Amino acid sequence: MTTNTVLLIFLSLLIAGAFSYYNYYYNAKIKLKIYLILAFLRFITVFCILLLLINPIITNKTLEIVKTPLVIAVDNSSSISNLKATKVTKELFKKLASNADLNDKFDIQTYRFDSDFESSANFDFKGLQTNIDAVAKNSKSINKNVTFPTVLITDGNQTSGNDFVFSFDSNNKVFPLVVGDTTTYLDLRVSQLNVNKYAFHKNKFPVEIFLNYSGTKSITSNFSLSLGNTVLYSQVVSFSPSNKSVIISALIPANKIGLQVYKASINSKEKEKNTYNNNYNFAVEVIDQRTEIALITSLNHPDLGALKRAIESNVQRKVTLLKPKELNDFNKYNIVILYQPTIEFKTFFEKNTVWGLNTFIITGTKTDFNFLNQQQKDMVFKMSSQSENYIAEYNDDFNLFALDDIGFDQFPPLENPYGIVSSSANLNVLLGSTIRNINTNSPLFAFSENQGKRTAYLLGENSWKWRLQSHVDTKSYEKYDTFIDKTIQYLATNTTKKSLIVNHDGFYNLGDAIEISAQYFNKNYEFDETANLNITVVNRKTKAKKSYDLLKSNTDFKVNLDGLEVGKYDFIVKEINSKSAYNGYFEILDFDIEKQFVNPNLTKLSQLANQTNGQLIYPDKIDLLIKSLIENEEYKSVQKSNIKKIPLIDWVWLLIILVLCLASEWFLRKYHGML
Repeated sequence: MTTNTVLLIFLSLLIAGAFSYYNYYYNAKIKLKIYLILAFLRFITVFCILLLLINPIITNKTLEIVKTPLVIAVDNSSSISNLKATKVTKELFKKLASNADLNDKFDIQTYRFDSDFESSANFDFKGLQTNIDAVAKNSKSINKNVTFPTVLITDGNQTSGNDFVFSFDSNNKVFPLVVGDTTTYLDLRVSQLNVNKYAFHKNKFPVEIFLNYSGTKSITSNFSLSLGNTVLYSQVVSFSPSNKSVIISALIPANKIGLQVYKASINSKEKEKNTYNNNYNFAVEVIDQRTEIALITSLNHPDLGALKRAIESNVQRKVTLLKPKELNDFNKYNIVILYQPTIEFKTFFEKNTVWGLNTFIITGTKTDFNFLNQQQKDMVFKMSSQSENYIAEYNDDFNLFALDDIGFDQFPPLENPYGIVSSSANLNVLLGSTIRNINTNSPLFAFSENQGKRTAYLLGENSWKWRLQSHVDTKSYEKYDTFIDKTIQYLATNTTKKSLIVNHDGFYNLGDAIEISAQYFNKNYEFDETANLNITVVNRKTKAKKSYDLLKSNTDFKVNLDGLEVGKYDFIVKEINSKSAYNGYFEILDFDIEKQFVNPNLTKLSQLANQTNGQLIYPDKIDLLIKSLIENEEYKSVQKSNIKKIPLIDWVWLLIILVLCLASEWFLRKYHGML
């Protein structure tokens, strides 16, 4: 508070005193006691008013001790229970969290993690996945710009997420506290299996199996792949202390159509502590046909290779490159892609009036637009000889099939002649186009359906750059390939439009996220955001029934069915108001990844400790860990000074006192007949 403010407050005291004296004593003939009270109330009132006018700033200074955070993260996955380490884990946590000296020095933060990461001091060890990477990301986000230690109570067996060894900040020490029996037991394990989800009937599909061994002696084991009681493949496998892993590649015949559940097994005459990980159940859906696609072009262009790779990323698709006059066996193909059609394509268009094949037309700088105007009625092209670059603009109202925006507006532009494109009313636009941020009001990617025949239009060449950009952005071609696959899937079916469309897989592993999505369309085939969707799931064996509501997301409705037991399930999705329904089936396979381990992963935990300059700790050394944390001079508390400056006009009590004084003075004067 400044000297001027102090002087003004002192002057206010004098003015308030003089004013109250003048009002109640200067002209008073009789000095009543009540005048003393009234003068005091008047003095307080005037002084408060003057204080509010001066509005001095009150400075409040407080000291705060800021402790270094100590993150204690406990593995809450079921692998801790499987390793019979729940008791020791709770004891270790309690000893750390309740230590008085640690609490004096650190701000202790307690968390538990499995597939999720959350603040908690209670553990049930029922998590179906282990994501240690989440500990690194979340603890770093919570304690930004702070150097802090982390105690990680875990077995180190991660089943999801990125490699946790390199996820933690190297400036923040991590002390992995190992739980579980570290004694090496003899163990055979099917550690990983790679297989496609789909196979074609009467073909053979490849399966890649990774087998691992833990032990101190040489053994011989038997590996087999079976379907029900039928053994489809078998092999004798030898292991030794120097040869602890084997990779087997097998070709399995797909002789039955539909969802087939296979079992990979390895066993020996030796006694094992854990036999659950000797088996690995997996499923393959055997289909009886593939989509044959003809890609017709008279040009050589990078778009052709990108399209072929994107389409054939789905094993159900096969693309054949043809010249315009080579398409004779029309019964062989389901879809025809016409790349930059010219007058050479006239024969195909004439024959396709009879064949009725769905088409995907891609234009570019070599396209004959006058010819194209004569062959279709969906668009009218008035193009110039000058080319232009068109940027994609995603249409949120697109509803022919479920598709997320994969960053179309960030993709490189497509090249097409500049001009005016007029479209018919039945055209459904997925992507609009802009030129230098100016909307052209013309489609870039659109679909039409006339009398059961479907057509897709991509107005521009160089879409190979989109696939490349998608890989740069996501380190994978998956999002772009899925976008092309859904386009092909739409063109491959000639079924009439359905009001209720449901997307789901045929099988899930135990512990996987079981997510089912649905879209409901009204009579105008517009996505209905107000739909009331419900799903009922029935276990085929136990007949147990569960019902859930589907929740609205951006472009569809979704439900998560996590927590279901192993088994076969029938389900029905209903729209309550219209009574529309969809019946489906899926199977949950008995594969609990958290039961695959017999020992903690000492190698990874030791690497993590070395990477962060921490130390690998065993349960019997917990006291040494506590002592080293307490004595470590790197982690010191910091004293912070907090200064708050509050204007007096914001002090509510001053206003309350002012009101009380005015009210009291008025009532006293009224009571004594002075008004």
